[in-house]
Order: sequence, then structure tokens, then C-alpha cells
Amino acid sequence: MSKVLPTPAKRILPSKEATLFKELLTLYETRQLKKGQKTADQILKKFPEHGETLCMKGLVLTHMGKREEGIELVKKGVRLDLTSHICWHVFGLIQKGEKNYEEALKSYTQALRFDKENLNILRDAAQLQTQLRLYEALVDTRHTLLKLRPTLRQHWIGLAVAYHLNGNLVEAKKTLEHYERTLKNIPAYDVEHSETLLYHIHVLEEMGESSDALALLDVNAKSRAIVDRTAIMEIRARLLTKLGSEEAEHAWRVLIEHNPDCYDYFRGYLSNQGLSLDTPSTDALTILRDFSTQLPKAAAPRRLALSIASRDDFRELVKPYLLSGLTKGVPSLFVDIKSLYKDDSKRQIVEEIVEAARTDFSPDSSAPSSSSASVEPTTYLWTLYFLAQHYSYLSRPALAISAIELALAHTPTLPELHTCKARTLKRAGDLYGAARCADESRLLDGQDRFLNTKCAKYLLRAGLVEEASSILGLFTKKDAASPGADLEDMQSLLYLLEEADAHYRNGKLNLALKKYLAVQKIFNEIEDDQYDFHGYNLRKFTINIYLKLIKWEDRLRSHPAYIKAALSASQIYIAVHDDPSITSAASSSTAPLTDAEKKAKKKAKKAAQKVHEDAKKAPAPAAHEDKGLEAGVPKDDDPEGIKLLSVADPLEQAYKLLAPLGTLATENIDVWIAIYDVAIRRKKLLQAVKALNHARSLDAENPELHIRLVHFRQAASALPQQPPAPIGSVFTEALSKLLPEEVSLDTYNSQYLQRHSSSPRAVLAAAKVAHALQAPLPDVEATVFSTFGPDIKLDIPTALLFVLFLTTLKSSRLEEFRANCDARFELSTLFKPLTELEVLKKRALVANDPQPKADE
Repeated sequence: MSKVLPTPAKRILPSKEATLFKELLTLYETRQLKKGQKTADQILKKFPEHGETLCMKGLVLTHMGKREEGIELVKKGVRLDLTSHICWHVFGLIQKGEKNYEEALKSYTQALRFDKENLNILRDAAQLQTQLRLYEALVDTRHTLLKLRPTLRQHWIGLAVAYHLNGNLVEAKKTLEHYERTLKNIPAYDVEHSETLLYHIHVLEEMGESSDALALLDVNAKSRAIVDRTAIMEIRARLLTKLGSEEAEHAWRVLIEHNPDCYDYFRGYLSNQGLSLDTPSTDALTILRDFSTQLPKAAAPRRLALSIASRDDFRELVKPYLLSGLTKGVPSLFVDIKSLYKDDSKRQIVEEIVEAARTDFSPDSSAPSSSSASVEPTTYLWTLYFLAQHYSYLSRPALAISAIELALAHTPTLPELHTCKARTLKRAGDLYGAARCADESRLLDGQDRFLNTKCAKYLLRAGLVEEASSILGLFTKKDAASPGADLEDMQSLLYLLEEADAHYRNGKLNLALKKYLAVQKIFNEIEDDQYDFHGYNLRKFTINIYLKLIKWEDRLRSHPAYIKAALSASQIYIAVHDDPSITSAASSSTAPLTDAEKKAKKKAKKAAQKVHEDAKKAPAPAAHEDKGLEAGVPKDDDPEGIKLLSVADPLEQAYKLLAPLGTLATENIDVWIAIYDVAIRRKKLLQAVKALNHARSLDAENPELHIRLVHFRQAASALPQQPPAPIGSVFTEALSKLLPEEVSLDTYNSQYLQRHSSSPRAVLAAAKVAHALQAPLPDVEATVFSTFGPDIKLDIPTALLFVLFLTTLKSSRLEEFRANCDARFELSTLFKPLTELEVLKKRALVANDPQPKADE
């Protein structure tokens, strides 16, 4: 038997105070905080060094908004009584509220040393272990909970889930079987029991025991123990397919009849036949055609048939599909079929069919067999709209504008037409014109939030940040500090990334960095938000969706928004490391506030004060919540982002942002290029080698990789001495494999340019490498201007990168390059002289004068 530690004398209270302490615990549980504070003061008046009372008072004060005072009392209480489970539990609650999960778990572990069977502490510890993915320890904790309360159903399920997360499916299965044998008098249509059975089936399926899973499913489906009928059909079809049963075809057919527009059901049906939608197949096409006949109202089989049809079959199938969509006036028809454009022959067929329809539907058609008299006038309108999107997508802006102008002449009040024109102008490089068209679209329906958001997005693309903010303010909270602050609170990733990019393009790196890091903060909050679900899902028995949540959270930072923000922020940090004067330039460029900005700042201050007052007046949280323990929203003492930009360790900050991407975005070559950029500057040579090797395995001829390989050779040559063993030999061997020593860098660059002379990005990379190798400026400029050759398809984004490169070179031929681009991209305004750009900007600003606020 374990030795029971004696209770310290200083913890023992007289009868009266002991009763008061029990009352204090009850008052805290029921959130009677003021009474709790008075009760604690009564005890502390006689026993000022009673650690447990000090901790409880600190906890009460924390919930009352006196956070700093409360935390100090808790820390003092712990110091006074290091063997009290109450003190350690309270300390753990405080640390958990500060999102310091590792330290909170240590505190709970300490608390359990002195009270091994405390259910509250064990439950809190289990949630923290799940949050930290400490699954082995989680199994032990769940075992303890089950031993203490074997009659609680959630303890059985908690143990099964713990085994599952730890990869021990056999024990998870045994636990579920034992749990189900203990059940008695289960009420009819018990959703919790139904979810548990579905989870049991999921475990069996994951173990490969499909026969047992199917038997369990059938038994409980017949007895109505499982109430989710759709889930029964889906799981049954999947299991029958895995077992190779003849019943599988019928099961999938039942599902398709249940929901004929679900693509996954058709994929399952075809997979059961040994067919796939990823490869063209006559048999698969025949099956989909049969379904189209049997289910004439279902769009899914007709659309899926287009993906796998060959040229002749495609023409036959796509014509009725397109004409039906145009006749019905489906605005999303082009979005639906544009993925087919990967095949040039299919793209050409679509173009021919819709152009023919345009002629037939035109009211001016003079063909004797014209069907224009028998169709609705809107059919012609939607045909023009489709063609405008088609030509815009194919980078043929003149044809797109021609079609959209005809459509606007036909119906000038359709917002989609103005939005399409805006998109076309944006792709063509006329950002101010795009913003003007988006605003015209918005004004046609002042209550449409989508059009409002689209307009603001295009204003941000044009660099008009203040104007975009005023547009966004039409639909944000009126008492918010600013439209941007409200959108950040609502975790609008689109807004944050677009505004960050706008600031980046405008050269305001401090403001751009602030918005990029706001995106990172949102992902941190999403990660923290899962904490409450570790307990909630077990209480509600929503196990299957909970396991999906865990998997999704594990890959949270593979989200495109996080990758974009992390890459852009790391580029800013690298730029600051390479040129520290950027920080001082950003600080000095902060212009004095205008009258409007002063009013906005005053409004923001009032709004922040109101939020603080409302927080004080807010009712206490429910007994099971710990909201009072969470740190409040910190005051923003760096509105301009200057402190973020001037951190002492920019490379370390960049490394932290990129670290998750090394395992979550392994197929993204830009991630590995960024990891190399940070690693080589941190003198982490093996990390740099690993990044280059991985990038090379993804795309050995990537232009950015070409630049980094040359840079790596130069950095290695500049090392004062060979890296020490064992790094030295590994480093030398890796370098020789990446870029052999016997190949001169000039020759390597020339060979690369010869191999990719028709790629503008490769030409730019070769020019940058030539400059890094100290080639004469005229030679570098000649390489740059070779991009105007007849065989090179120069696009606008790459042309802008060339302009940026020539600007950094301080080239005298910069304006010549801009003039050539201006002539090549006729609709673009990006390469106009600065004076002309200012005129275009003013014209866009006039078009976007503040309008009356829309009714909400």
C-alpha cells in the first residue's frame, strides 16, 4: 500500500473556518463570486497564510476581471502549500487559461500526486493530454477515470477513443464490446447509443474486419438502434464493396437514387465496378449515360460524363449540357465546366458550340433557320456572359470586353456583367478600371454583401486601402474600432490577406507584416478552440465527427491562407535581416494623422473603452466554463506594426512561421525555397541542404531553385573554414551532388538559360544569377530584354517581377522596358508612366465616392 502523507498543520483549519472554506468552494462552483471573495477574506483575516484559501481567492478575483491581482495570489498560495492538490489544480486552471498547456499539465500532474482519485483534475488532465497529443498518457488517465466511475458511459467511450488515438485499435474494440455488454434498458431512438454503434463499426472497418462491421451494422439497423439512415446506407455500400459482394451494386444504386447529385455516390458505384473517374473509360461513360436517362433531373451524371468522354462523345454530350444551362440562365455554368479546359480539344469544342449558340440566339440573326424567335431574350444575354468569362479565362481580354459590352448594351442592370468586366480588366492589368467596374456592380444592389466585398477586394488590389475600408464599413459593426478590426474579429482571412498584399505592394512592410501575423493568430485561436471539444464530444457522444476534427486540426496549418501568410511574412523578415534600414525607414515614413484619421483614432478609442465596460457588465459564465480564466484581448500598442518589424531576431520569427510547413506542405516548392532562405542565413547548413534536396525532388528545373543552388555554392565558398565533423563530410557530399565543383557557375547559368530560353521566369532567374555573378550590367539587361522574343509568352505578373528587378539594378533601361510592356499589354495600366497612373487613380477614386450606407 502506498504511504499516505500527513496533512500539513498549516493547512488544517478550525471547524468554523473549515466550514467557510467548503462554502467558498461551493460559491465558486455556482459563480457567486462576490460572496466567494467575502468568504475568502473572512478566512484570511485569521489565517493570512492559508495557501488553499489564497488560491481560491485568486481564482475568484480572476473571474471578476482582476486578473493580475488574482494570479499573484494564486502563485503566493502555491508557494505557501506545495503539497495541496487544490493549490496545484487552481494553478493549472490559471495556466490553461493563458494557453500554456504544457505547464498546466505539469500542475495537474503535481495535483494528482497528492489526490490521485480527483475526478475533476483527472478530466482536466485528460483534455490537456489530448490537446498536446500525449496519447499514451491519455490512455492511463482514461483507465483511472473508468476504474473510479465505471458506471459513467462517457468514461468507457473516452477510454476507447484514447486507445484509438494511440493507434491501439484492438483494445479500442475490446473496450467498446465490454461497454455494450453492460448496457441495459436502452431507450428507443437513443442518438448517443446510435453514434457509439457507428463508432464501433468505424473501428472495425479501420481494422479491416469488414464482415464483422457489416454484421454489426445490419443487426443494429434492423433493430433501429442506429437512427442515422443515410449513414447506414453509406457504410453498408462501402463495406459491401470492400467484401466484393454482389449486393454492393444495388447498395450504391439505392444511394444514388437517394441523392442523385452526390458525386461521391457515383464514384463509389464506378469503383465497385473497377472503374475510375480519373481515367477515360467507355464502360464508365456508358454507366453514366444510363444514369442520365434514368435520372433526367440529376446534373451530376451528365457533368461527370463530360470529364471522361473522348472528343466525339464529348461534343455529343456537352452541347445539350451547355444549351440547357444557357437557356435556364445558370450564372455558374462557366465555373462548372472550366475545369474541362485542361484538355485543349474540349476547350475548343466548348468555344465552337457557344459561339454557334451566340449566332443562333442573337436578335440580329438573319439566318433563315434561326431559332432566336423561339428563345427567351435572356438566353442571348447569358450566352454573351459565358463567352466573356471564357475569353477572359483564356487571357483574350479584347474578345471578352467585346462580349461583355454587348451584354451590357442588352441589359445594363445585371450586376454579374459588371463583375465579369471587372475580373477581365483585373486579369488584363487595369486594376483601377477593375475597381471602378466592381463599384458599378455594387451600386446596382446596395444590400448585396458579396458585391460589397468584391468591390472592396478590387480596391485593395488597386492599392486603395482607405477606400476599401470605407466600403467594407457599410456592413461591419458600427461600434467597432474600425471595419478592419471587426473583420479581424470575425476571422476574415480573405480581407486580411488582401489588405496585407496591398500594403506589401505599396511598400508598407510594417502594416503588411501586421496583417500577415493576424492570419497566424487566427490559426492559433482555431487550434486553441479545439480544447473545449475534447470534453464536449465525449459528453455528447459525437465521436465520429470528433475524430475527423482531430485529424483536421493536425493538418490545420496546411490551409492555403496560412501558407500564403507564412511565406509572405517570412519574406519580410528575411528582407529586414538583409537590410536593417527597412525598420528605420518604416518608422520615419509614418506620416502625421489627417483629420479623418484623427477622428477614426478617437472613435477606435471610444469603441475599445466601451468593449472594456461591456466586459465588466457581462454576466458570469456557466459553472462548467472557465471563460473568466482566459486572458482578455490585449491592448494593441503597436497599431502601425513597427515593433513587429523591428524584432531583434527576424530569422527566428520566420523559422517559427515556416516550421509547421516542413511536414504539412511537403509538395509546395515555394515552402522549401523559403525554408532554405531562412536556414542559410541562420547558418543551419544541413537544414539548407535538406530544403534544396526536397525542392529538387519536386522540380529540378524550377527558376527559384536555380537561383538558390548558385547562392548555396557561393555561400559555401564564402565559409571561413570547413564545417566540423560530422557535418563537414555530409555537407561537402551534398554540395557536390547539388552542384558539382567542376562546373563553373557562369557555364551552369548559361546552360540553364539555353534549356529554358522560352520561359520568362527562367530568363528572369538567369538574369538574377548573372547579376549575382557580377556580370556587366549591359549583359544582364540584354538577358532581361530577351524576354520580348517571339517564342516567349510573357505574362503580366512576370513582367512586374522584371520591372522590380530592373528597379533594384537602377537600370537606365527601366522606362524602355515599361514602354515595351505597355505596348504588349494594351489594356494594362500597370506599366504606364507615374503621372498617368496618378490620373487613373484619381478617376477611380471619383468613381468610388462614399455612398449612402446600405440598410442591413
